[in-house]
Amino acid sequence: MKSIYGTGVALITPFNNSNEVDFDGLTKLLSHTAKGVDYYVVHGTTGESATTSPSEKKTILQHIINNNPNKLPIVAGIGGNNTYGVIETIKNTDLTGIDAVLSVAPYYNKPSQKGIIAHFTKIANESPVPIILYNVPERTSSNILASTTIELSKHTNIIGIKEASGSIEQAIEIHKNTDDDFLLISGDDMLTPTLMSVGAVGVISVLANAFPEIFRKVISHANNKSLEEAEIIIKQLANINPLMYEEGNPVGIKEVLRQIEICSNNVRLPLLPASNDLSKRIKALL
Repeated sequence: MKSIYGTGVALITPFNNSNEVDFDGLTKLLSHTAKGVDYYVVHGTTGESATTSPSEKKTILQHIINNNPNKLPIVAGIGGNNTYGVIETIKNTDLTGIDAVLSVAPYYNKPSQKGIIAHFTKIANESPVPIILYNVPERTSSNILASTTIELSKHTNIIGIKEASGSIEQAIEIHKNTDDDFLLISGDDMLTPTLMSVGAVGVISVLANAFPEIFRKVISHANNKSLEEAEIIIKQLANINPLMYEEGNPVGIKEVLRQIEICSNNVRLPLLPASNDLSKRIKALL
């Protein structure tokens, strides 16, 4: 799966003032991000997948397929804490032209590690396209331990993990004990050079919605073992990065996109658009 190397952008879903999907804004975003990213990730949490309907998800995905300026690979986010519900969604989604499914660890019900293995094994058995695990304990309250990832990596239809635990040690253990073709992907923008130094093949990024060319440079330097240069470049985003999450994701990145005139900053409840204070601080950093 060399197509899932480099920068994947966790695409936001633009909304207009009527809270409907803004397809013109989405087209503009695709053209903007194509300047530097290597693949698109659709219907992740950054895309507000929790508040888009099944019919909207279908239309959004088809729009991205039809308006993909560089014909980049596409990863579709399909996950949840109901194993059979995830399988049903996969079966009811037209995955033609989709390279992989990104599936988040079960949230809220906090299964055991054996439960996590059984969950993803069942999904991988049923999915017609490869599965990439998504470990984000801060959101799910459930860490996919390195030993669990290593066990799941033996499944022929589980090809990688977006690792957002923040643990370098966990990433090292995963890379050390999985096959060379198992994809370790950074789930934290700012840790990308560090994780690539221990075996990651790239990042699935929030900030790449606004700064695709910065991430192209980071990935290029990291691939050339110029980690010091990669760190210098990523540090340009060090101050703005925490503001992306201060009022909930994707509130911050949508405010950035509004200010650089890509699309509006509208989000769906229970999220609210960026406060005046956050907007001013983002503007100062931009």
